[in-house]
Amino acid sequence: MTKLLAILLAAAVLPARSLAAELVVWHAYRGAEKTAFEKVVAAYNARPGAQNKVTTLAVPYDAFADKITAAVPRGKGPDVFIYAQDRLGGWIEAGNTVEPIDFYVDDALKGRFIPTTVEALTYRGSLWGLPLNYKVVTLIYNKKLVTQPPKTTDELVALGKKLTNRAAGRFGLAYPYNDFYYDSALFNGLGGGVFDAKGAPTLDAPENVKAFELLMKWVKQDGFLPAEPSSALITSLFNEGKAAMVFSGPWFLGEVKPGIDVGLAPLPTITEAGGKPMKPWMTVEGVYVAAPSKNKEAAFDFVKYVTDVGSARTLALEGRQSPANKQVYEDAKVSSDVLLEGFRKQVEAAVPMPNVPEMTMVWSPATTALNTLIRGSATPKDALAKAQAQVAKDVATLRKGK
Repeated sequence: MTKLLAILLAAAVLPARSLAAELVVWHAYRGAEKTAFEKVVAAYNARPGAQNKVTTLAVPYDAFADKITAAVPRGKGPDVFIYAQDRLGGWIEAGNTVEPIDFYVDDALKGRFIPTTVEALTYRGSLWGLPLNYKVVTLIYNKKLVTQPPKTTDELVALGKKLTNRAAGRFGLAYPYNDFYYDSALFNGLGGGVFDAKGAPTLDAPENVKAFELLMKWVKQDGFLPAEPSSALITSLFNEGKAAMVFSGPWFLGEVKPGIDVGLAPLPTITEAGGKPMKPWMTVEGVYVAAPSKNKEAAFDFVKYVTDVGSARTLALEGRQSPANKQVYEDAKVSSDVLLEGFRKQVEAAVPMPNVPEMTMVWSPATTALNTLIRGSATPKDALAKAQAQVAKDVATLRKGK
């Protein structure tokens, strides 16, 4: 009896062991990316003494954002989800979707990442997720056709014209310049942008007009870009050896035909801007704790793990992704990988895509402006003025409804 009493008293003073958490993580990975991510999750679950268990659900990308919007605020979603920062502001303003994580994060943890990737996940002064991977547009070229990639726009024009034979369907450069996303490299590089520091739309800024004038010069006057730059055409041209260079991101590399010797280089500096770099938009996949999760501390423990250097190495080498973790690029295998290192260099001259809700209102007017420019039915100044008026009107309506 005395022995039993002693055991009971000892148990009473021991700290209670926390209950294991069953975490659900949503993502939209496929192929090698999915395999690498699931390997990281398996390693997390297999840690010695680990109490938390993670299960994953791969959601089709086209339906992913809508599924998060519909399910998470009602408590029907995961504990953690992974998505690019472009929808972040809208989810935060809608409420009960993303948990702010400032409480969990110190300067040392922030220092783990490339600084601009942290900036991409910051909204209204708070941090809402940890950066996992980034995607950015850079210069991709066929080494058989280009021995020395251009470092300036003057060199780009000269080489582009040299390698172009329109009669034979050959072009020095091809990229979807009718897609506003790709044109960010020029207007950001020239000092423009879509919103000012106070959040007011600025599509008709003089710097943006100058960027579109330069683009139209490349298309109409210099003539080294295809007239109808669809993504399918650009892929076909590159694979047939009829496009020497493209401006694109990691998604393009998966479409390149085996056997083509591909090189990567930073986008050229802009001679017309005194040698300032082209600055493409960067999208950052954040790992977010869902606001309704009942296991927030355990969820953040997984968020920290999946963004650490060991996980980043697996995602880079096996998933062919570009991690936001800085230290992973010190790894010999990662640093010697031409493709991974190519995107890492470009991210030093990149701008996080705006994560404000108003960004969704930019795409349609900007696309219309580009189409009128390409058809030659408006000047850059007039086309952007019309786009600016539409975006300003839509933004005012949105803010009035809040």
